[in-house]
Amino acid sequence: MAASMVDTHEHLIEERERLQGVSHPRVPCDDWAMLFSHYLDSDLLTSGMPRTALNKFLSPGVDPIAKWKILEPYWPAVKNTGYGRAVRIAIRELYGVEELSGRTVPRAQEGYEKLRRPGLYRRVLRELANIESCQVNCLTGEPFKESDMPTFLMQDLSIVGMFAGPNFRQYAPPTGIKVKSLADWHRVIRWWFDRYGKYAVAVKSQNAYSRDIDYERVPAEEAEPVFDKVLRGDPVSAAERKRLEDHLFWEAVDQATARRLPVKLHTGYYAGQNSMPLGRVGKNPASAAELCRRSPDTRFVFMHIGYPYYEEMLALAKQWTNAYVDMCWAWIINPLAAKDFLKKFLATAPANKVLPFGGDYIPVEPVLGHARMARHGVAQALSELVEEGWLALQDALELVDPILHGNARRLFDLETKTRALSKAPWNRS
Repeated sequence: MAASMVDTHEHLIEERERLQGVSHPRVPCDDWAMLFSHYLDSDLLTSGMPRTALNKFLSPGVDPIAKWKILEPYWPAVKNTGYGRAVRIAIRELYGVEELSGRTVPRAQEGYEKLRRPGLYRRVLRELANIESCQVNCLTGEPFKESDMPTFLMQDLSIVGMFAGPNFRQYAPPTGIKVKSLADWHRVIRWWFDRYGKYAVAVKSQNAYSRDIDYERVPAEEAEPVFDKVLRGDPVSAAERKRLEDHLFWEAVDQATARRLPVKLHTGYYAGQNSMPLGRVGKNPASAAELCRRSPDTRFVFMHIGYPYYEEMLALAKQWTNAYVDMCWAWIINPLAAKDFLKKFLATAPANKVLPFGGDYIPVEPVLGHARMARHGVAQALSELVEEGWLALQDALELVDPILHGNARRLFDLETKTRALSKAPWNRS
């Protein structure tokens, strides 16, 4: 049997929430089209599918079999992209459908309905994808999700709302702290770490969607006047907002560092379409290096290989002791670039600093397709290094377990986290 793999990044909702169907805001439809609702929907739009057609395709009010006619004109353009390939593999492996067509869609729908029952996640993730655990960044509002499967769907603590905004409504009420000053907000941040620090596998921020990750260490006395203005609802300038965000970013990161929690940061490519400022994205690697310099005790995990600027991320991981690179999402953004990245990484930087896989999905089914692609890419990268004379066969074989799971187990201290989560107050398993 193939070696197990640690999945270091997902956005999966809880299985019981998924099985509620369209009553959950992250489930637009409860049929085979659900597999197209995350990432592949973006390729469909950029291929020319009108938004109205996509909305109809993902609507719960359209007969599942009739949805093929909506997809058919655009399917040839997207079925070979990374996003399309992950879905095609999932449909083949889960429903026994080799190729989607008007003839096979009924079988895909039948397979969807048979699989959609309690045990769905373990069937897809553990039994078929051989994933030993997932790390989930919850997108449904909670900074930390008390999962029904805490030792399997391990959770990141989201810090983005601690410094971007900041998000008073989401973070303050559970603490019972009335926020009247910057010092109060510091207490709110510490409350979240005190409550969930021993259970979280890492902290996570996707703030790079809104700005560069060039966070400077701003002292409290410079940030406090801006915080007071935000608290009153007064307008603040872009420079003032950056000053406050930078200060609060380091307040959260320092709390994480004190608890030995790695800090996961989005870098590189944007989800969606027609929104990515590529010039700013290109600055991510240089800004990442500055973060490593400013906080040498913090273990930074830079996500998505900084695509398309992955050569620079190789230099980052080689130069900085505290820089790690996560290949989550990369295999479906550009599978050839991901293979190229891993191949170069293993000949450039220490092999213990790369994390090879995170599905990065909301629906669970395409994770299987993505995992198959990642395993193929890892095998291909290692094989090519051997064939081209850069690695001996034995050296390549010795890298398999560390890459697929060993690096993640050590970096995130998964053995300790599993013990803590097995005793978590909300664990009913």
